[in-house]
Amino acid sequence: MNTPVYLVACVAQKLPNAAPAADLYQSDWFRKARAYVELQGAPWFILSALHGVVAPDEVIAPYDHTLLVQTARERRLWGELVTTQLAARIGATCPIVFLAGRLYREPLAAWAGDRAAVPMQGLGIGQQKAWLARAVARAA
Repeated sequence: MNTPVYLVACVAQKLPNAAPAADLYQSDWFRKARAYVELQGAPWFILSALHGVVAPDEVIAPYDHTLLVQTARERRLWGELVTTQLAARIGATCPIVFLAGRLYREPLAAWAGDRAAVPMQGLGIGQQKAWLARAVARAA
């Protein structure tokens, strides 16, 4: 697969009930990231701190779990789970675009290697939202 796969980080703000993952996450950042990746016309997945890799149409219940409070060992184990899931879904050579912070990228960095892109690396949340809004406006 030569089309890049987009990996979008989960967020804390969620619906109070089970829903397709694309709809479950409710933050302004996530909505902008979703709009951006959907305009790309490429496959995308959500990096869930609890479930690992989640397809946008996969129905999941709300949860309260984040990589922010995990130990380095727990994040490493999460990364092993996610790389196994990604290898099964997209293979080991597909280009990857991360729309995710450092804690979500680092456990996957060795597996992703130089085929990974991080277009918003180094930007704060407000800057990321502005970047996403501009990118969506250009594409619309």
